[in-house]
Amino acid sequence: MKVINNIKALRECLAEQRMEGRTIGLVPTMGALHEGHASLVRRSVSENDVTVVSIFLNPTQFNDPKDLERYPRTLEADCRLLEECGADIAFAPSVKEIYPEPDTRRFSYPPTDSVMEGAMRPGHFNGVCQIVSKLFMYVEPDRAYFGEKDYQQIAVIRRMVADLGFRLEIVPCPVIRQEDGLAMSSRNTLLTPEERKTAANIYRIMNESRKLGFSVQQTHDYVVGEINKIDGLEVQYFSIVDGDTLADVSSWDDAPSVVGCITVFCGTKPIRLIDHIRYK
Repeated sequence: MKVINNIKALRECLAEQRMEGRTIGLVPTMGALHEGHASLVRRSVSENDVTVVSIFLNPTQFNDPKDLERYPRTLEADCRLLEECGADIAFAPSVKEIYPEPDTRRFSYPPTDSVMEGAMRPGHFNGVCQIVSKLFMYVEPDRAYFGEKDYQQIAVIRRMVADLGFRLEIVPCPVIRQEDGLAMSSRNTLLTPEERKTAANIYRIMNESRKLGFSVQQTHDYVVGEINKIDGLEVQYFSIVDGDTLADVSSWDDAPSVVGCITVFCGTKPIRLIDHIRYK
């Protein structure tokens, strides 16, 4: 596996692959890789001739400097994992390489990027679109792989791809969960062992809510109420939305696909954990 740190070398390497007619898969990451990321890489390796994995902790999508500072950085371990998964290129640039000048581009795709995470983290999805659009321009992939744990992010990126006319396929990949149901996340490493156990209640309660036959409002109130009863957990938001537009629904019949998206603060720090569940 090659580790490439600059854009010029990446483009030159991929131009050779493209001239030989090889398909290219891209897995964008911020590092601190785990089995969830590995599943994306393995899928790309199985579906493309060349797999590029970016490892870049993108500062423009963090509206909280403390959150950026706390985010784990494990480049050496990340590269070992990628090699084991069969990745061909790890693209690990510096911030200066990606942003030699401030990126002043503005992206706006309401309501997809203005609700939930968009409302709670102003500028977050603009930063996501900045970095993902840059990666698409550098790599020119045939397919790009994203984990469904960041459900809203995929919806925003689909809007951006349509808006900017990128010729690639967005491939959403299922959430990888640990045995107790907790969605795998780089942020999980910031939890204490006790907080880690507590966090498993988030998915357990959402999963229980699917079996109760409640209305949308009753389901919302049940999930928020049950999670908030648990010491060490506090719901920031729980939105039950149209799975395509992310607009709120008031009835299960309002959309062919209905998803519950949640963000919960866990622990004394606290650590912000996101997850989602499909209701239909």
